Amino acid sequence: MRRWSHILWSCAALVALSACDPLFNDGPAGVKPQARPDRPPPVAPVAPPAGPSDASLELQRYYARVQQDLLTRGLLRDDGGGVDTPFTDEMLVRNFERIALAEEYTRGAGLQPSSGALGAIKKWTSPVRVGVTFGASVPGDMRAKDRATLASYTRRLSRVSGHPISFGTSQTNFHVLVMGEDDKDQLRQTLDRIAPGMDVSNRAIFVNLPRSIHCLVVAFADSRSDNAYRQAIALVRSEHPDLTRRACYHEELAQGLGLANDDRNARPSIFNDDEEFALLTTHDEMLLKILYNPRLTPGMTAAQARPIVQSLAQELMGGGPS
Repeated sequence: MRRWSHILWSCAALVALSACDPLFNDGPAGVKPQARPDRPPPVAPVAPPAGPSDASLELQRYYARVQQDLLTRGLLRDDGGGVDTPFTDEMLVRNFERIALAEEYTRGAGLQPSSGALGAIKKWTSPVRVGVTFGASVPGDMRAKDRATLASYTRRLSRVSGHPISFGTSQTNFHVLVMGEDDKDQLRQTLDRIAPGMDVSNRAIFVNLPRSIHCLVVAFADSRSDNAYRQAIALVRSEHPDLTRRACYHEELAQGLGLANDDRNARPSIFNDDEEFALLTTHDEMLLKILYNPRLTPGMTAAQARPIVQSLAQELMGGGPS
């Protein structure tokens, strides 16, 4: 989670939470995870509110001030990096290990920071099907704009990673929830439908999100492989202005694919606490190319992956195979 000394702002990194899989179950010992029903109960239609509540309007004003402050200071760049942000293949390898192999949060412990130790390769092995659910309070023009943004971005992620990633398809397994302060009831109903076994404490993170957290994503492991993802849920606050909302999409979808951590030395990158870049950079695209290379498989340790990552980084930087 990103926190600032003078402005609390966070685009939270991937939080690995699940009460449906043994790996992520943090409930009492001996209590079996709740089974996922074959056919989730339908969500009751939610009528749009008459107008934004005072709480929602205050969040809109707050996030508008945050975005303007960052832009005034030359942050939230959307240029992808340039001659002022050089990096080498050695830097790319280091950044990959810190971002793809370390985790910002301890698995099964909510938002408790991890030790920072390098773990295993984590990625999807099945096709990723991204769908978006808007809160009833989200206006129609925002919905249309954001659907177009997500459709374009998922195409880019699929092209860059080489992994099948689609948007707006049936049988969604990567759920993007765009909801605001006035959509709490709908959010609860949606979580009941798509993640009925989520632990109470983890669910509370979604429902009672502090304003210092802009957005977050949780990933669920495949029961057959602790490090192969099978489902993800991202929450993006609808009160954000356009750029920071788009920044949330860029970071949370990429982190939900397996780039789970932030590192202050990664540049040019959205996986950095300094907020210099708002949108996925050329450096970040290389991280995805490396992660989804078939030579890297879920569960590989840092020692097993390192020579492969070094070779791939050299190729991407034009140095040829090692």
